[in-house]
Amino acid sequence: MEIKPFKAFRFNPAVVGDVGKCIAPPFDVIGPSQQRRLYQRSRYNIVHITKGKTEPSDNDSNNQYTRAAQYFKRWIKEGALKQDSTEAVYAYVQDFQLAGAALRRLNFIALAKLEDFGPPGCVRPHEQILNEPLIDRLKLKRATEARFGLVFMLYEDQQKIAEKIIEKLATQQPLIDFVNDDNVRHRVYAITAKRDIDAIATMMSDKTCIIADGHHRYTTGLHYSKECNNPQAMYQMLAFVNMCQDGLKVLATHRLVGNLEDFDIDRLIAELEEDFEVTELPFSSPTGEARARQKMFEMMKAEYGNNETAFGIYAGESCFYLAILKNTQAMDSAAPEKSAAWRTLDASILHKLVLERLLGIDQEKLAKGENLEYMKDTPEAIDDAISQVHSRQKQVVFFMNPIKMQQLKVVTDAGERMPPKSTYFYPKMYTGLTIQKL
Repeated sequence: MEIKPFKAFRFNPAVVGDVGKCIAPPFDVIGPSQQRRLYQRSRYNIVHITKGKTEPSDNDSNNQYTRAAQYFKRWIKEGALKQDSTEAVYAYVQDFQLAGAALRRLNFIALAKLEDFGPPGCVRPHEQILNEPLIDRLKLKRATEARFGLVFMLYEDQQKIAEKIIEKLATQQPLIDFVNDDNVRHRVYAITAKRDIDAIATMMSDKTCIIADGHHRYTTGLHYSKECNNPQAMYQMLAFVNMCQDGLKVLATHRLVGNLEDFDIDRLIAELEEDFEVTELPFSSPTGEARARQKMFEMMKAEYGNNETAFGIYAGESCFYLAILKNTQAMDSAAPEKSAAWRTLDASILHKLVLERLLGIDQEKLAKGENLEYMKDTPEAIDDAISQVHSRQKQVVFFMNPIKMQQLKVVTDAGERMPPKSTYFYPKMYTGLTIQKL
């Protein structure tokens, strides 16, 4: 992949004050309540641009996209956003805790020449994309002529050339340094030495990359570069992570299901038993519920270690369930057009054998988003999911194990895409650290 340095626009602390208050998570993980909090945090928070509020009076000439363009122009005019004077590749360091362990992920941000998806090309998507967010991001690009969010790219380099350069910089004073609401520390440094930039560019020149996060942002970048007359649009701001480092972590993404007609958990369990071994974990008290929940996750983890497909189920009724696939041939008939690697993915098995076959949530319903909600693997999110089932806001939740990195690589090498939200790379790469203006 061809990469090169650039002069990023960044928030100017002399005007905005605390730059950390101007940075936000990726647009697609921001809910309404977090959007309100980010709006209140700073009048310069990037969420005003990347996920602006809609108004009842919106029309073709006044909407969230036109307002985003106005914010962007005004912030540059006011000096809130200022372009760096020197071209750089930007080192991005994230320090975080996971399961009690202190971890660090080393990333770098550069412009990269956009490539059509491969194979045979050097950019490979791993998830299906949805049309609505694709249109949304394209409208934002057209209005602002800029790239704000980072596309998270994976590459493989056993020599860890970029990491060695970033580790040296990480002992110096950063351009940006803040801790987000999840207690993740974000730091940004400028790599300006020609020898270091050349070393990273040379290392990347023969690399194939997998899109980890940002499929819609990359795809709209492709569309936009082909429809506009600006040659600069052929290069997009991307963030790169070496798959060989310990700080690269993938969490599970669980599924909450609702709005189904005539849902019955007993019928679902009976139908599951045709292809799955189902274990019941009943309880009769709040203490018993906590123990059953913990036991379910322990059993899921054990099956994950044994390379078995297992997921947890909760639909109220004072019982958790563990379902372990026993009929592996069921996927051969459910998805005969897919590779053997795709058919062994937990998310593929859940979507094909359970959501689609047993609950009737096909691709059309999946695209509408009326039945399925995705949630990250955190204690708070799991508590919330169970509460939604208790209160009958949702009917059932499916708890998943995370994908293995080797599975990701094999499936993308085959040129296939996984079901939506098959991965949750943690921590997320935040938006507003660097901005590419065309």
